[in-house]
Amino acid sequence: MLKVTKFGGSSVADACQFRKVRDIIQSDPDRRYVVVSAPGRRTPADAKLTDLLYLLDAHRQYHVDASNVYRIIRERILGIQKELGLKQNMAGELDAFYANLNQMKQDEIVSRGEYWCAKMMAEFLGFPFVDARDVICFNLDKTIDFKATKAKLQAKMAEHEHFVFPGFYGSTANGRIQVFTRGGGDITGAILANAMDADVYENWTDVSGFLMADPTIVDKPHEITHITYSELRELSYMGASVLHEEAIFPVKERNIPIHILNTNRPQDPGTFIQENRKTKSHYPITGIAGKSGFVSLYVYKKHMSSEVGYMRKVLSILEDYNVSIEHIPSGIDSFTVVMEEKDVENTLYEIVSRIKRELKPDEVKVQDNISLISTVGKRMSDSPGMAGRLFTALGRENISIMMIAQDSNEINITVAVETPDFETAVKAIYDEFVTKEDLQG
Repeated sequence: MLKVTKFGGSSVADACQFRKVRDIIQSDPDRRYVVVSAPGRRTPADAKLTDLLYLLDAHRQYHVDASNVYRIIRERILGIQKELGLKQNMAGELDAFYANLNQMKQDEIVSRGEYWCAKMMAEFLGFPFVDARDVICFNLDKTIDFKATKAKLQAKMAEHEHFVFPGFYGSTANGRIQVFTRGGGDITGAILANAMDADVYENWTDVSGFLMADPTIVDKPHEITHITYSELRELSYMGASVLHEEAIFPVKERNIPIHILNTNRPQDPGTFIQENRKTKSHYPITGIAGKSGFVSLYVYKKHMSSEVGYMRKVLSILEDYNVSIEHIPSGIDSFTVVMEEKDVENTLYEIVSRIKRELKPDEVKVQDNISLISTVGKRMSDSPGMAGRLFTALGRENISIMMIAQDSNEINITVAVETPDFETAVKAIYDEFVTKEDLQG
């Protein structure tokens, strides 16, 4: 069996975390290929190493003395090296990096956290170090050249039975370092799992997988042991984020399971993510997620249904202001557009003015202070009366539903409620589909 294991920033934050990683790798011989992020926060008040590198680059760009920032970075790396008793000359590497800072581009500077961490982890585990710069290939449009990347990875696999690999970056056709978006370590691990045709992609972090609801709202929500890619996509979009969204696609196409695990509690079962799963959930839903900070725009015009292109014209005005649309519930002569408040906070009434002036609606109304709640689960389509149960649960709490939307695959029911009712609504839905199921056995 072949497992690709990726350890996030919290899993490599200090020497103590390095030791936990070593114990995890040594406990399973199938964990042969290790991807690491840059060291993360040791305490809530601490800084991530990548953030410090971005700050270092900002000092460089604005010709400000960067010596204090570099000192913090240097002490952080050398502190890990000293405590672990590592022999390689990290001090020399760090000082050479700082001496050449003005000759580097931003991507190379901010990639060094992963690079240094992987070099130290390789020595600590006794594994070879393989530089992502020599393997991960970017096209000119910043997409991954999978064919070239796979060929280079397979060559490295033939050369090494084990290795440690830095996440977050690769190289362009001209050999220049290029980074992914933040969270790119997850993407790197997924690319390796795809190219290596791994049996499992393990993603080690500081939580024991996904929970069925936000633990700051619901007291001790159950863990999600198995979830499909499509369910995860729905929940992540609404804010239930443990894994970088782009990390899903390289493994989804091969149906490689992602296993979310906790470096600090390796005994916990974690969450398996796989589209074609065999395990059936005890509950009719998989999870609940929600976000606040939405605003709705209601547009009504008599005989709208007979006027071709009216909705498109409204949406074109919103497009002019670069507004992303969340939902569009509609009636015969009306429709409502739901948007994130931050997208229109400076332009909303200018948008309303244009709609009134150019399209002559009979009524336009704006409502803010809206929250959206998504109830997600593949079993919902096979369970009659799910929507009725959800609406009844909210009705018992005297919560008014401002909008209802259900996706075509019937794995997600989204409702809009007033933000003061948000937490009560989430608890009511959880109690209906999880607590009640527990009580009924």
